[in-house]
Amino acid sequence: MSPTSANRPATRLATRLAFLAAGFSLSCWAPLVPYARARLGVDDATLGLLLLCLGIGSVAAMPATAPLSARHGTRPVILGGGLGMALALPALATVDSLAGMAVALLVFGASLGTLDVAMNVHAVEVEADADRPLMSGFHGLFSVGGFCGSGGMTLLLAAGVAPWAAAWLSAALVLVLLALAAPRLLRTRPMGPAAEGERAPLFVRPRGIVILLGILALVTFLTEGALLDWGALLLTDHRGVAPTQAGLGYTLFSLAMTTGRLMGDRVVAALGGRRVMLWGGVAAIAGLGVVLLSPWTPLALAGFLLIGAGAANLVPVLFSATGRQQVMPPALAVAGMTAIGYAGMLGGPALIGFIARGWGLPSAFTLLTALMLLVPLSAGPVGKIDAPANDA
Repeated sequence: MSPTSANRPATRLATRLAFLAAGFSLSCWAPLVPYARARLGVDDATLGLLLLCLGIGSVAAMPATAPLSARHGTRPVILGGGLGMALALPALATVDSLAGMAVALLVFGASLGTLDVAMNVHAVEVEADADRPLMSGFHGLFSVGGFCGSGGMTLLLAAGVAPWAAAWLSAALVLVLLALAAPRLLRTRPMGPAAEGERAPLFVRPRGIVILLGILALVTFLTEGALLDWGALLLTDHRGVAPTQAGLGYTLFSLAMTTGRLMGDRVVAALGGRRVMLWGGVAAIAGLGVVLLSPWTPLALAGFLLIGAGAANLVPVLFSATGRQQVMPPALAVAGMTAIGYAGMLGGPALIGFIARGWGLPSAFTLLTALMLLVPLSAGPVGKIDAPANDA
């Protein structure tokens, strides 16, 4: 293996640590939400507006992340985004004013958006020099971090640890992960115009195939967000599941997605991106159909497993394709695709709620199922982007 290759054991480890830190940091916030609501004394509507600041911060930061990565490489951008998330966590656990919480969420979201784009650009660089798929495994570490962060924070709070102390402990662990990754991250490998001595623009509008990749990411993120925010209500209100068991659906979905991503590199290597998009999309659509139509609770819950297994490797394949397309510089393309995808995560739950209010939650999920048809229908164009031999 060439010493100048981006694909080395050290750089693969650094990429995994970055994804792990991002998933861990983000999920640590979830158990702190009830404490924040009580501390601020706000109702659910006000809390919802505050939570919107996190998404706004993420989407606003993404367009600037790619030019920074193109000019300076991904290493300082990854470390800066991770540091911002770590330092924002204690603020989220202690701020007691609406304005302060809004600023903290904006900073937390902007740091997340910065880290998300930069670590995916780094992952694209590492995978580009590899002779096998790596992206699913990287994203699998994000899911593992999510489980560890939410579970660890919940255990600390249940043990009586104060929220501020739990947040500082979690932030310290994030800093340790970043410190381990820092010396192994790629240092001087800018991508795009900056790599050729040109000055990268501060914003580049997605174009060509990147728009399609972004739309497919949007649909996939929209499905994930809908299951997170509305899956439990679908089970309790329309499938007769007891409220104490309503969380099983998303838990099964998450377990299937995490397992699928950890196995995903071998799956993509064996089947190729086109078949993963085709059959993964079909499986996710079938799972949504089972959840919507099955009158038997165990079968409906099995539908969540099927959705998670089908959707697990869709986004990693989309990121790999974005790094291989020739229409835009990879760093700028990754930022553009990610921003479009996150728009689904940001606005999707609200859209589902609006449709559910007028036509019912099953109708909203039926529309979501129809949108997911775009994934298998687009498998051909996505699979043709500089397709490996096993993808033909």
